[in-house]
Amino acid sequence: MGRGAAAETAAPDYRRGRDLSSEIAAERGFLRLRHWAFVIMGGVTVALLPWTAYLSITLPSQHESAHWDVVWPGFDIGIALAIGATVVALVRCSSYLSICATAAGTLLLCDAWFDTLTSRPGNELAWAAVEALVAELPLALFCFWVAIDAEAVAAARRFVRRPGSR
Repeated sequence: MGRGAAAETAAPDYRRGRDLSSEIAAERGFLRLRHWAFVIMGGVTVALLPWTAYLSITLPSQHESAHWDVVWPGFDIGIALAIGATVVALVRCSSYLSICATAAGTLLLCDAWFDTLTSRPGNELAWAAVEALVAELPLALFCFWVAIDAEAVAAARRFVRRPGSR
């Protein structure tokens, strides 16, 4: 009947207990996920070492591919799509910006690696090396910088955006 403000503040808050238990459950789930990620990814890392040694000993130094003319243009299309997705994510201030930029940078590194190592000695190798040093590697580093600095880039983009523009 005559409950005052002091009586209401002294009453226990049962909602806080539920919030705390859900936070503990979320923390346990996160720790479980980290444990299994460590076990699986650590196991793959360890397994890849002998597998790589085996491949380096058993694979032939030369190999002809039946679809060489499709592989490289397809890979370059993948790079273009990843860079395009990075641009779209940047313009939209998307939370996917760091993912897109990381994918684009990784594909550019792979392109530089395979272009250089699959080139014939002479002009082909020289051109691949120049392309890697002048274009692919700097652009990959730029993509990684964007990925690392994605939050600041998104904040700057919001700051520069004019009122009323989308």
